[in-house]
Amino acid sequence: MFGIPGKSAVTLTQAAARQIAALMARDGSFGLKIGVRKGGCAGMEYTMEFVPAAGPLDEVVEQDGARVIVAPMAQMFLIGTEIDYETGLLESGFRFRNPNVIESCGCGESVKFQDQPAT
Repeated sequence: MFGIPGKSAVTLTQAAARQIAALMARDGSFGLKIGVRKGGCAGMEYTMEFVPAAGPLDEVVEQDGARVIVAPMAQMFLIGTEIDYETGLLESGFRFRNPNVIESCGCGESVKFQDQPAT
């Protein structure tokens, strides 16, 4: 919908692809759908959920057995984003390296995008 022809909105690191593929296999889902919604102290939050199918306007990114579905309205906010999966001593989780983010809250749960109007 908003993507660049021939280029995926998001890319996955090997670690993210392995984790997504493992979770897809465990849950028997079609893929991991990512999006954005209003919320948090910086204005927008990422959403993630495993889904049984992609919608007609969703962008589907497949890599190394992983399938990520990008919601139509999130595509313009996620162009150029790399999704990683990091394992640390105290926590593990997905990390979004998004060049469109200009600000994030202290807890890291919400972000503000370049073209998002000030709140």
